[in-house]
Amino acid sequence: MDLRFRDAAPSAEERAAVDALLGPPESGWEGGARSVGDMRVAVGGHGARERRDLLLPALHAVNDRIGWISEGALDYICRRLTVPPAEAYGVATFYSLFSVKPRPARVLHVCTDLACQARGADAVRRAAEERLGPPGMSWQPSPCLGLCERAPAALALQAGEIPGATVYGPAEPAPAGANGSAGTGGPNGSNGSNGAADLSRLGGLSGMDVTAGPALAEREEPPAEHAVPQAGDPSLVLLRRVGAVDPASLDDYRAAGGYAALREAVRLGPAGVIREVLEAGLVGRGGAAFPTGRKWDATARQPDHPHYLVCNADESEPGTFKDRVVMEGDPYALVEAMTIAGYATGCRKGYLYIRGEYPRAIRRMTHAIAVARSRGLLGDDVMGQGFAFDIEIRRGAGAYICGEETAIFNSIEGYRGEPRTKPPFPVEKGLFGKPTVVNNVETLVNVLPILTGGAAAYAATGTAGSTGTKLFCVSGTVARPGVYEVPFGATLRELLALAGGATGTLRAVLLGGAAGGFVRPDELDVPLTFEGTRAAGTVLGSGVVLVLDDSVDLARILLRIAEFFRDESCGQCVPCRVGTVRQEEALHRLRRRPSDGDLALLREVGRAMRDASICGLGQTAWNAVESAIDRLGVFSPSEAS
Repeated sequence: MDLRFRDAAPSAEERAAVDALLGPPESGWEGGARSVGDMRVAVGGHGARERRDLLLPALHAVNDRIGWISEGALDYICRRLTVPPAEAYGVATFYSLFSVKPRPARVLHVCTDLACQARGADAVRRAAEERLGPPGMSWQPSPCLGLCERAPAALALQAGEIPGATVYGPAEPAPAGANGSAGTGGPNGSNGSNGAADLSRLGGLSGMDVTAGPALAEREEPPAEHAVPQAGDPSLVLLRRVGAVDPASLDDYRAAGGYAALREAVRLGPAGVIREVLEAGLVGRGGAAFPTGRKWDATARQPDHPHYLVCNADESEPGTFKDRVVMEGDPYALVEAMTIAGYATGCRKGYLYIRGEYPRAIRRMTHAIAVARSRGLLGDDVMGQGFAFDIEIRRGAGAYICGEETAIFNSIEGYRGEPRTKPPFPVEKGLFGKPTVVNNVETLVNVLPILTGGAAAYAATGTAGSTGTKLFCVSGTVARPGVYEVPFGATLRELLALAGGATGTLRAVLLGGAAGGFVRPDELDVPLTFEGTRAAGTVLGSGVVLVLDDSVDLARILLRIAEFFRDESCGQCVPCRVGTVRQEEALHRLRRRPSDGDLALLREVGRAMRDASICGLGQTAWNAVESAIDRLGVFSPSEAS
């Protein structure tokens, strides 16, 4: 291992941020004061390197305190964790929320992705550039922030001893000469406006320096149920507690039926829980639709120990925000569901990997885990039933690829979030090389109604191939954007009617997000099931329903999709690394002047990415573009005229 350190030293504040996480250094080998004993005994080897998984939290600690990661801070982290500086630099530069160059303590992230693009993000971006100058310092364009029901949205992150975050949505350009202030949250907190937030209030941005604006006035961000237009509907299953109980109160949660599922799980035993999940027909809600019970059973049968559970809450697919709403509005449900999954699969430790752009969800889940632990619902003896399970939160730092089930392992372990080659599959060799079960938030919370109501009752809802209910993220040019819960088998037309329909003449609906496909207005009777959307030539994906009316430039939406995949490609495999760039270049030429040659090239590049990319990012990067060309006629001669 090459441990070539530079002469750069951390500042006192940087050192304090790292030490607050890792504890004070025990010797000069870890960056502390060198003693006579250090000259006689070398410290290193496997024991020193086994804390490599703390690299991402340590980078967060410095970035949260200072706003960027200096060379001295990076070297100090590497000494503490015995990580080669070159490798740590590769990790720090992999994530969009980190910076290794000086920048202000307060940085504004302006969403420019699909839902925000359809609702006027270009105007917000232009206003930010007029007030703050070119992107890269005080502000930067951002991929989807998961705030699609409030599009166009922005997120301001404030570094400091107590870091803060402010959510703006809808964010609107301010009239000339306007000025104001915006709310700021506490540690990993999030306060923001309850309505339109003009850019004059984004930290007092009357000039270039966002760190020197006027005092910030605190305002509460809209409650989680603001994103659930159906809140209070007695027919809801997964969302029934959102808006009905205090998300901070464990007692309220238990009074509303919380922890009945865990008691039933203990009664059934691990094998019984897995049998119920299998008989219920639950499949993964992240898009792959793999049977959850089969995954749990395969993990539980592995003789190698320990087993690990990873809850993938890094929902970065543009247009997806359902997991955020569940974590913000019903956090104890996820704690209980993870505990059941850990019990059934023999996991003593679970990791909850939350995207870094979700400050309020992080705060709510941190509180819920701490309270559950203090009440004996997590720890060495859960509910006094003789089994151990605990949860640790790991915060992402802005990388779509980390939603891939093996890339998330690398991220947690302190490496670049690049996908691994399969096989071996995670149930055999996953996190830290041990058997691992990976599920997303929506999949896990579905286990609760399965256990409380029984597998047969659960399977009676929906269709034979898609059982239960599904959460759909409806956004774009629609009257009532938000998260909707409907039984599998409801049609797209019925879902759009719940959301009030398009605000203009409907042009198309994008199902499944950037990796999904388009549906024409004459195809709205497609059943919203995994098998129904496949038969219709599209995908259900993670549940994105992006509504686009005739005011939206479809060619610009396709360009944004191409830009997204270009930026988010990890670069590990050539088909994706090169193909996403060539796709974007071809779309730029087609937008200027459609040609059969560029269309043929685009198809060839798309097929190469689909057939040869190592993971789902490259394999699906061409999906939406292909469907727009084939189903909507975008870039056809008639479209050009």
